[in-house]
Amino acid sequence: MDIAKRFSQNPILRPADLKSGIKGMEIVCLLNPGVFRYDGKIWLLLRVAERPKQIEGKISFPVYNNIGEIEILSFDKNDPDLDASDPRVINYKKKDYLTTLSYLRPVCSDDGIHFYEPEGYAPIFGKGELETFGIEDCRVASMDDGFCLSFTEVSEFGVGVGLIRTKDWKNFKREGMIFPPHNKDCAIFEEKIDEKYFALHRPSSPELGGNYIWLSESPDLLHWGNHKCIAVVRPGMWDSVRVGAGGAPIRTEKGWLEIYHGANENNRYCLGALLLDLNKPSKVLARSIDPIMEPTQPYEQTGFFGNVVFTNGHYVDGDNITIYYGASDEVICGATLSITKILSTLS
Repeated sequence: MDIAKRFSQNPILRPADLKSGIKGMEIVCLLNPGVFRYDGKIWLLLRVAERPKQIEGKISFPVYNNIGEIEILSFDKNDPDLDASDPRVINYKKKDYLTTLSYLRPVCSDDGIHFYEPEGYAPIFGKGELETFGIEDCRVASMDDGFCLSFTEVSEFGVGVGLIRTKDWKNFKREGMIFPPHNKDCAIFEEKIDEKYFALHRPSSPELGGNYIWLSESPDLLHWGNHKCIAVVRPGMWDSVRVGAGGAPIRTEKGWLEIYHGANENNRYCLGALLLDLNKPSKVLARSIDPIMEPTQPYEQTGFFGNVVFTNGHYVDGDNITIYYGASDEVICGATLSITKILSTLS
């Protein structure tokens, strides 16, 4: 049951709409932006994925080296030690690499549809040994004292969650990794509950357990504990293989509403919802049986990695949620959802 009303202008941003931010590279994908309101405008913090222009018979991709400079690695496509079956990740001699290097790039809009790059606001690039493969999929939590950016740090050591704080989007405080590998999809609640911060996150365990949504609490946004698993995959359903949080949970009269993504064995990504207790968010009150949004449009079904709708950002105006989402891991789109309508679909 797809209840999303897509923007008629979709896709609203394509790779060709921006110039490469890394010398000698090309933008391959725009993905899953964080969303926030600031200075009277609507902002997206885009994940921009870049790589060198590809040469016939080769696969080339960038990484940060041990002195923080971008270095290009290149392999022959017919090398027997190379597994390039996934367009996102390749394996060479049993070592994984990303085919692109991602960073975060702000754009803003007066109407929520037409976005542009404002002067004076710089991209955020990976930094240090835990971000040598880049930074990805930022969620922005708008707090009383500024903004919290929770994002994925990627390196040869694994995938973890980093935290950056800012008040003006020009000065940033990097807090380091707050959830160690393997972890991602971290969405911080935008207000405290019983004087504690809360966050959804997704540790992964392929041997035992799986890709599930967990809840954690913290006194200071840096030290997290009292972890609880609150949502697992459901065999035979649209979220049978992995689930993960979207943007910050939304306070409603019925509970905290979390729009999450789920994928099945065919890597088809859809969106659903969880309803969590207002005072005890580890308690799940209801969950989507069917997706509230699924890849039905051509731009959602075909692209860098097809059959994907994936959001980690939105803003709320009364009953209306405006989500911005990545489609087919390539373009940025927008849609609106009614809180009342979402709640009516949960059971």
